[in-house]
Amino acid sequence: MMKLVRSLATAFVSLTIACGVHAQAKPQVVLLATGGTIAGAGATAANSATYQAAKVPVDKLIAGVPELAQVAQVRGEQVFQIASESFTNEHLLTLGKRVAALVKQPDVDGIVITHGTDTLEETAYFLNLTVHTDKPVVVVGSMRPSTALSADGVLNLLNAVTVAAARDSRAKGVLVVMNDEIHTGRDVSKSINIRTEAFKSPWGALGMVVEGKGYWFRAPAKRHTMNSEFDIEKISALPQVDIAYGYGNLNDIAYRAFAAKGAKALIHAGTGNGSVAAPVVPALRELRSQGVQIIRSARVVGGGFVLRNAEQPDDQYDWVVAHDLNPQKARILAMVALAHGADSKALQRMFLEY
Repeated sequence: MMKLVRSLATAFVSLTIACGVHAQAKPQVVLLATGGTIAGAGATAANSATYQAAKVPVDKLIAGVPELAQVAQVRGEQVFQIASESFTNEHLLTLGKRVAALVKQPDVDGIVITHGTDTLEETAYFLNLTVHTDKPVVVVGSMRPSTALSADGVLNLLNAVTVAAARDSRAKGVLVVMNDEIHTGRDVSKSINIRTEAFKSPWGALGMVVEGKGYWFRAPAKRHTMNSEFDIEKISALPQVDIAYGYGNLNDIAYRAFAAKGAKALIHAGTGNGSVAAPVVPALRELRSQGVQIIRSARVVGGGFVLRNAEQPDDQYDWVVAHDLNPQKARILAMVALAHGADSKALQRMFLEY
């Protein structure tokens, strides 16, 4: 009888220890809050498009989704509390350096960044280029404030933590999770401003999150994170890069003004295949001779890319084409590349590789 009691006691202790180990083994995810609609509040539940962004602090975001505790051990940090259209280069650097520091910690398995949707794609791509880690880094936002009927932020946040906590999310670069879809931060862009399915990738999503599980269908093809030659820890400042928009009856005023104010590179958001209107070509050639990098992107939405030496003799003019990157993402890559000392030849290689 005593042997049986001892055996049962031993088994109970072992089970208790095993349960404790299992509980401790739950993934540890850090939630970095920066503001945006996901932290916004409207006057009434009917306000889904009219509201004040960046009002809810990170502790309330976490407390508002108790299901997070079933997925991971989540702790939060309030990095900023701003609407994302006010993100500056300094904000990018501060956030990037904090992410880079956290992913080095053994008690961090993944990072989730809550972010306003207006410039979410730019921040995601910046981190994708500059943070060296194979740990999941997931950027998430919402199109409706938490106070709205059918608010999307709660499920978006739960899905983001689910992806950040999963081992099969590793080594896929910085991800964006919105509307049940998993996108690469390199491709995804905000395509509409009032619907929950606002974020799309021209080459398709990487996967989906359905009822607490991620499903993957493809992987990023371009260089990122651990395979990147860029390093956030080596960037102390980002050079000025500006975007000038192409349209009918275009003139060179914006290009010259940006250069006069110190732009080191100009992204031409051209029509079609990054076309440059004839009256603007002389100004861009002149600015290039003065050391300003000229990068042809396209204002078109939904896919396609700018072909080198099509529309313009890029080799002759020493211009760069942005490949399939839209103007705002071309600006991010140009800043990072110039911060690492890239010339026009290196820039062109980088636009094809990243």
